[in-house]
Amino acid sequence: MASNHHDTGYKELFSHPEFVQQLIEGFAPSEIAGLMDFSTLKQHSGHYITPMFEEKIEDVVWSVEVTWEGVKQEVYLYILLEFQSAIDRTMPLRLMHYVACFYSELLKQKVTTPGQGLPPILPIVLYNGSAPWTAQQDIYAMVQPEPPGFLRVYQPHLRYYLIDEGRYTDEQLGLRQTPLSGVFSVENAGESWAALQQAVDRVVAIIQADPHKARTDRIITRWLKRHLQWLGAEVNLDQLESLVEDKDMLAENLENLVKKERLEGRQEEALRILSKQIGLKFGELPEWAEQRLEQATPEQLEDWSSDILTANSLDELFKH
Repeated sequence: MASNHHDTGYKELFSHPEFVQQLIEGFAPSEIAGLMDFSTLKQHSGHYITPMFEEKIEDVVWSVEVTWEGVKQEVYLYILLEFQSAIDRTMPLRLMHYVACFYSELLKQKVTTPGQGLPPILPIVLYNGSAPWTAQQDIYAMVQPEPPGFLRVYQPHLRYYLIDEGRYTDEQLGLRQTPLSGVFSVENAGESWAALQQAVDRVVAIIQADPHKARTDRIITRWLKRHLQWLGAEVNLDQLESLVEDKDMLAENLENLVKKERLEGRQEEALRILSKQIGLKFGELPEWAEQRLEQATPEQLEDWSSDILTANSLDELFKH
C-alpha cells in the first residue's frame, strides 16, 4: 500500500470514532450498520509485521459490539486504505493474508484462544482512485477455472466490502450530510479549484450544523490543510486555523484560484485555436515556433490571433 498524504490524512480521520461511525452508517450496507452499537467502538493496533513477506502493515482496526437474535458479539472492522494510482488485482489475496495475520496477532496477544474461537471481521477497502475499481472482491473468484463441485468446498473464501468514493456523485454525497461525505466531496473535486470551492463551502455548512462543531472543525481543518498543501494551493495555510472562523479568508483565496484557473483555461483554448490556424495556413510547426507559442503571454496570443489573417510567413507572424 502506497504511503502518501491520503494515507496519513485518512488514518488521522479514522482515529476518531465518529468518522468510523459515519463510514459504516453512510457507506456500508444498512443491515450491517443497524446491528452495531457505535458507543462501544474501540480502536485496536493495526501495526504489525506480516511473517510471510516481512511487510509492515499499518491499517485501521476498530471493534464494535453487535447484537443479533439477542446475542452480543464483538466484530472487528478492518479498514484498509487503498490509495494507489494503479488498482491492485491481488487485493483478495493481500486481504486474506492481512486478516490471517491479524487473527494470529489476536491469538498472540491472548485476546482470544483457539478454544474460544475467532471473532468475526468485516474487511473494508476504502479506495479513492480515479479509475473504477475492477479487482475481484472475493478470493474465491480468483480461482480459475472454477473447480468442479466436489472441490469447491475446499477453496478459500474471503470477501471484502468495497467503498469506492470516486463512484459517488455529488447528489449521492449530498444525501449524506456528514463531515466524512464532505471530505469525499473535496477528494472528488480533484484539482479543479471551482469544484473544490463548492465542496469546501459544503463542508463548512456541515460543520456549522454539527453538534460537536468545535471538535469536528479541528479535525477537518487539519485534514484539509494537508490536502490543500498536496494540491499546491496558493493559500496561506499558516493562517488557516479553523474552517468556520477563517471561512471568508479561505473563500477569498479559493476564488482567486478559480479566477486564475478560468484565465488559464481561456488561454489554453486560445492557444489551441491559434495552433490549429497556423497549422492550416503554414503547415507543421517547427520546434522554435512551438516554443514561442508555449511561452506566449495572453496579450501575444491575442495579437497573433489577429495577425494570422494577414501574415505571409511564420517569421512575419512572430515578428513581435
